[in-house]
Amino acid sequence: MLICVLASKLNNLKTVKAMENFHFHKELIAACGMSCGVCIAYLREKNPCPGCRKRTEDKPKYCITCRIANCEHLEKTESKFCFDCTRFPCQRIKQLDARYRKNYRTSLIENLRQIQSNGIETFLQLETIKQTCPFCQKTLSVHRNFCLHCKEMVNVTE
Repeated sequence: MLICVLASKLNNLKTVKAMENFHFHKELIAACGMSCGVCIAYLREKNPCPGCRKRTEDKPKYCITCRIANCEHLEKTESKFCFDCTRFPCQRIKQLDARYRKNYRTSLIENLRQIQSNGIETFLQLETIKQTCPFCQKTLSVHRNFCLHCKEMVNVTE
């Protein structure tokens, strides 16, 4: 259902223009299904996080020590996404997904299933539409219910 609704928005020229200016890349999709391109740490102006897949020491400590990103089972997968793991969805993913669904209106498990079913490129296109401010066409943060740029409240749903 979500894919149909979001795909229908592709006909909107404003949305297509926003997609051209949007900076989503497959390297910004974490193993857990988090879209780092909409993370508040990635979007901040001062000391932005480079995303979960980049191995640098200037990332927040909770990112460096992330149990999912450092999971021994993940290393054995071909795709390096949790959906390829024989334990998917494991307890760690279930807990993180529950927190993100409750606090941020986003399901990481659903993200992973969309990537697995439809491919990363389709997921990135849909995520771009979903996470673009309808008022100013800038990137929305999954961690806020308003646009960081124009400060308009947004109704972001799963």
